[in-house]
Amino acid sequence: MRYPKSLQDHGTIGFVAPSFGCATQPYTATFENAQKVFKELGYQLKLGPNCYKADGIGISNRPKLCAQELNEMYCMQDVDVIISCGGGELMCEILDDVDFNTIRTATPKWYMGYSDNTNFTFLETILCDTASIYGPCVGAFGMEPWADNVKDALAVLRGEKLVQTGYPMWEKESLKSEENPLATLHLTEPRVLKCFDATGSLTNTVEISGRLIGGCLDTLVNLAGTKFDKTSEFAEQYKEDGIVWFLESCDLNVFSIRRAMWQLEHAGWFAYTKGFLIGRPLVHGQEIMGLDQYQAVLEITKKLQVPVIMDADLGHIPPAMPLICGSYANVACKGQELTVDMQRI
Repeated sequence: MRYPKSLQDHGTIGFVAPSFGCATQPYTATFENAQKVFKELGYQLKLGPNCYKADGIGISNRPKLCAQELNEMYCMQDVDVIISCGGGELMCEILDDVDFNTIRTATPKWYMGYSDNTNFTFLETILCDTASIYGPCVGAFGMEPWADNVKDALAVLRGEKLVQTGYPMWEKESLKSEENPLATLHLTEPRVLKCFDATGSLTNTVEISGRLIGGCLDTLVNLAGTKFDKTSEFAEQYKEDGIVWFLESCDLNVFSIRRAMWQLEHAGWFAYTKGFLIGRPLVHGQEIMGLDQYQAVLEITKKLQVPVIMDADLGHIPPAMPLICGSYANVACKGQELTVDMQRI
């Protein structure tokens, strides 16, 4: 596994928009404030041409131009790390023009984003054997004051906090709006972790170790079976380590989550899986026809006979831990204490 160099003092942060750009409020305001904060911290900035664009459908610009921006920024010698402007809907359409062959041989650099950015954070790891960061997009760095997960994301970029423990509270209703674009997180709900053993029964303790990969389930299931799907080959490459999947979901309802898990299992993605770390789904608390978010996952994990940690601080309901996709991780949950120890090996 290739690991990029950590962001240094006075280093250069590049911004790209392979999914949505920061063309509307509150995203324009948060992006501009994030730039201000990064400059105050002493960093240099480089903006890609699509950062403020809204000329595409579900992404910032035409797919070829979005891919071109990413290809060029990744290979720029004077850019140290890359942070995505945002998530979106159709980043998958840029993949035909992303130059994974060049990226595979280029000097690796950290790319950070989440949601639709799974199209790159996951594939960079699977296709290029290069670690990435599943973490916040640039708008989160515009909030005032920074929430702990935003501080943690910068720390991971700097190589300073590779052990994540999550957060005691989460946000049910955001205060962020066009009128209040820089609002920090509105933390009102206590975190309640749920651990399940290999039989799908509740347990107090789970420990899992292996190669940490994953992202947004909505995006991952869309990649299955395409020419970009080399997941089984990756799992085979790291079978001695085993795989720890981190997963979260956005638009999927509980039945869609269950169908997605079924599809990935039948696509061979879960070979050598040691266990799962599942974030709070955006449909947290939903139940349809007796199916809830837990049984949507457990019917597959019980067949695999592996443990699961659910409702972790991961995904579209903030705060979310920044995770290094491709790292070797020791994941432990004891009661309500969670530890994700990511090692660059």
